[in-house]
Amino acid sequence: MQECCALFGVYAPGEDVSRLTFFGLYSLQHRGQESSGIATSDGEHIRVHTKMGLVAQAFDEEVLSHLCGDIAIGHNRYSTTGSSHAGNAQPIIVDGPSGKLALGHNGNIVNAKELRQQLEEQGYSFATTTDSEIIAYLILSSTSKTWNERIQYAMSRLVGAYSLVLMTDDTLYGVRDPLGVRPLCLGRLDGGWVLASESCALDHIGAQFLRDVEPGEIVSIDSKGMRSYKDKRNNAKRGLCIFEYIYFARPDSMIEGRRIYSAREAMGARLAREHPVDADIVIGVPDSATTAGIGYSQESGIPFTEGLLKNRYVGRTFIEPDQRIRELGVQLKFNPMPERLEGKSVVLVDDSIVRGTTTPRVIALLRRGGVKEVHMRVCAPPIRYPCFLGVDMASSWELIAAYKEVPEIARYIGADTLGYMSIEGLIEAVALPKELFCLACFTGDYPVPVQLGMDKLSLESLKG
Repeated sequence: MQECCALFGVYAPGEDVSRLTFFGLYSLQHRGQESSGIATSDGEHIRVHTKMGLVAQAFDEEVLSHLCGDIAIGHNRYSTTGSSHAGNAQPIIVDGPSGKLALGHNGNIVNAKELRQQLEEQGYSFATTTDSEIIAYLILSSTSKTWNERIQYAMSRLVGAYSLVLMTDDTLYGVRDPLGVRPLCLGRLDGGWVLASESCALDHIGAQFLRDVEPGEIVSIDSKGMRSYKDKRNNAKRGLCIFEYIYFARPDSMIEGRRIYSAREAMGARLAREHPVDADIVIGVPDSATTAGIGYSQESGIPFTEGLLKNRYVGRTFIEPDQRIRELGVQLKFNPMPERLEGKSVVLVDDSIVRGTTTPRVIALLRRGGVKEVHMRVCAPPIRYPCFLGVDMASSWELIAAYKEVPEIARYIGADTLGYMSIEGLIEAVALPKELFCLACFTGDYPVPVQLGMDKLSLESLKG
C-alpha cells in the first residue's frame, strides 16, 4: 500500500515562508516520495519550483532564496491519479481571467474523467494527467465574483476525496471535502497561520495546533486574518480514511483529537485480546507496526524485541538495482537478527496484508533467521475491496483476502497461525465513532458511487 500526498501552506508576512514550507514538507515526507514542490506569492507574482524526488533532493539554498513572498504552499506527491513524472508534480499553477491560482491536492476525484471532458468542451486545455489540474480549472471555470464562491462551485461538482491548499496573489486557502476523507489541520504561528496534512508538521516549525479543518469547510487567510466558510447544505455523512490511523499518519500526529501512537498501541493490545497465543517474543514489522507490536507485548506479557531491522532508505533512490540485487527482494528492506530469533516462537505484528506478496518474504526471512514458529497478527481487518478515494492499494483481483479465506492466507504466507483484527476491535482501538470513518476496503460500503471509479492512469488516454 502506498502513501497519499502531503500538503502544507503558510501565511506569514515577514517570515521566510519558503524555508518554513521546506521543513513542513520534510516532516511530511512519509506521505509521498515521488516529487516535491513549493509555490510562493509576494502579492504580485507567484513563483513555483517542483522536482522529482525527496524534499532534500528537490530544494537547496539557491532555489529557496528565489521563492520569496508572504504566502507559500507545498506538496509531496505519491501519484493516485496520473503517472509519476515531472509534469505531474505539484503545486500546479493555472491562469485565467480572474488571475492566477496555485493548488496542491491530496485525494482522488472519482468523476475526474467526466469533468475533464466537460472542461475541454468549454475550451480548457490540460498540461498534466492529474485530477488536481481538473480541480484548478473547475474553480477557474466558475462565473462567481469571489475566489471563495468559485471554490464552493467546484466543491458542488466534485465527487471523491480532496484536501486542498490553494493560493492566489494575496490569500491562502485550505479546503476539505464534505466527507473529510483526508486530514487537514490549522495552526497558528507568530504573525501568521499554517495549514498542514498532519499536526506533526506544525510541531516542527514551532506552530501551535489549533484544530482540524472540518469536512466541507473552506478556510481563507489573508491580511484581514482567518475566516471560515461552511456549506449549510453539507450532510452529516463522513468518510475519514481509517488507514490514517493504521498506517499513513506519523505516530506523533493528532487527527480528530486522537494521537496516532495511542491508537496503534491500542490496536496491538486489542489484537492480543482477540488472538492470544503462547509465544516467546513479539516483533512489529518496522516501522508502521512497531507501536502496535509494543501494544501487543504490553497486553500479552510477551517480551517485545527488534527481530527485524529496516533499511529506511530502500526505494528512495533513482538508481535501479541490478538483477542480482533485485532478486534479493524484501531482503533489501529488512534484515533479521538471528541471535534474537533462533529457536523462538514469534508473534509477528503488521499493519495490513494487501496483495500478500511481501508478507511471505518477511516470514521466510524470519525462518532463515532460525524462528521455530510465526504467529501473524494484523491490525487491519481483511482487505477485500479496492479504494477509489486516493489510496493506491490494488485492484479487486489482486487483493488476497478477496478470494482466500483466513486459513488459506495463513498457508500461503507461511504462518503457523494468522489473526486479523475485527472491524469492531479496530474502531474500539481508535476510540472514535464508527460513523466517522470510511471502511469500504473491508466492507464494500463506499461513501460515494464506485461506478464512477477509475484507475490511477485513466486520464492518460486523454492526454493532448
